[in-house]
Amino acid sequence: MDKPNLEKRKAKRALLSVSDKRNLAELARGLVALGFDLISTGGTALALRSLGLSVQDVAEVTGFPEIMDGRVKTLHPKIHGGLLARAGLDETVMAAHDIAAIDVLVVNLYPFAETISASDCTDAHAVENIDIGGPAMLRAAAKNHQRVLVLCDPIDYLEALTALQTGTDDFELRRKLAAKTYAHTATYDGKVAEYLARCLDIEAKSPEIAENLPQTLHMSFNRSELLRYGENPHQHAALYLEAKLPEAVVASAQIRQGKSLSYNNISDADAALECVKLFDAPSCVIVKHANPCGVASHTSLFSAYERAFETDPVSAFGGIIAFNDTLDEATARTLIERQFVEVIIAPKFSDGALAAIASKPNVRVLETGVWGPQRAPWRDLKRIQGGLLVQSGDVDRLSVSDFKVVTERTPTAGEFADLWFAWKVAMRVKSNAIVYAKDSRTIGIGAGQMSRVISAKIASMKAAEANLIVAGAVMASDAFFPFRDGIDAAASVGIRAVVQPGGSMRDREVIDAANAHGIAMVFTGVRHFLH
Repeated sequence: MDKPNLEKRKAKRALLSVSDKRNLAELARGLVALGFDLISTGGTALALRSLGLSVQDVAEVTGFPEIMDGRVKTLHPKIHGGLLARAGLDETVMAAHDIAAIDVLVVNLYPFAETISASDCTDAHAVENIDIGGPAMLRAAAKNHQRVLVLCDPIDYLEALTALQTGTDDFELRRKLAAKTYAHTATYDGKVAEYLARCLDIEAKSPEIAENLPQTLHMSFNRSELLRYGENPHQHAALYLEAKLPEAVVASAQIRQGKSLSYNNISDADAALECVKLFDAPSCVIVKHANPCGVASHTSLFSAYERAFETDPVSAFGGIIAFNDTLDEATARTLIERQFVEVIIAPKFSDGALAAIASKPNVRVLETGVWGPQRAPWRDLKRIQGGLLVQSGDVDRLSVSDFKVVTERTPTAGEFADLWFAWKVAMRVKSNAIVYAKDSRTIGIGAGQMSRVISAKIASMKAAEANLIVAGAVMASDAFFPFRDGIDAAASVGIRAVVQPGGSMRDREVIDAANAHGIAMVFTGVRHFLH
């Protein structure tokens, strides 16, 4: 599109109406210093006057009072005409109707999302906090961005003010701010639409559906950065972020060192971090191609890393390594000297650890910050051609006490602990998933196979390659065993206890096989497919 050659002129009027007062004082004072007359409404006008600034109320501009408890105040031709008037085209009609141009619009909307998230929010209060005049003004100003500079986010005030001061408030800046404005109003309207639809689902007594699966799904993500390429070099890729990020996630992690992250780095780092979050004791997770290849919990991060690495040293080469506590110098130095690693993730890094890793400047270091005890509910999305699959995130609320023993032999206390550990790991392994574990460490992992018995055989093969002893270990399966062959394969290498969901038509056959081999088995009643 051809860029309009705007004739520079002294701007005259700015309308400010904001619920978020951040950076308002600096912007308003700067506008006045540039010769702007300020127009405002309600609380914003009071805030500006408290700064000693002269402000004209909207009602003075329109010649019409605010009515209906403020529901109607800016919806007037003298406001919207001032925003939509085109330079060089609408001067005659503006003069005929005594409409003056508005050159800068500063509006952010009623905090609807925050309002409805309050536990005591009533439907009447939520509806009253649906902004009407604000979105209308923002859209009008953004449509006319060739002339009007529109601001909806306090983060942009300084840039815009500087541009006005230096005469660089050009088409590119106005177009950028207009695009952000439309994204802002679209997100806002989407929240309102989801809320109203959610109310219908709640009335239909479907609170889980209401929370996770609205009738129409409106999501807003902002592009954070362009990536070098996608899964493969011929694919384009970018990282987009939610407006409000959850705590301690890869998307919000601070990059303390290293070259830029790739698409695959980010995907694998997310898999590693979300797995290590499942454990309370000092733990290490090593991921390769989205699957854990080594996981361990122990008395220190150093020993946890040692034991996780031993599970599969070959796959650990070029892997992603995540820890659940502050990474110390000894562990970092051992890791860096022992293996090639793409990304290291931890809630915090000691100064010594950072100094040790600095010897390998290409290694990416991600510091996430400390996370809380429970992860907030989230939506899991999967794009398909022509649509989107949406589900609530997979969270396991079980404890060892929920395990149901179904065999003649009951697991020992040590086996129960290992079953619990292996069950957590299996949650983060691609289906069909089989995890062998002993003493809170993985012994072998079989992932992503079409046959569950083949996954069990791969776990045995991995253990043999790493010279780890399977005999006496436990086995976790993310879904039920459809036949007894998986149990037979486990028994042949010395597995002593099994945790699985149960629920197969052949559960009795599988239980009988476990009893025949002297294997203890527990059912969880919960499946953890990860495709």
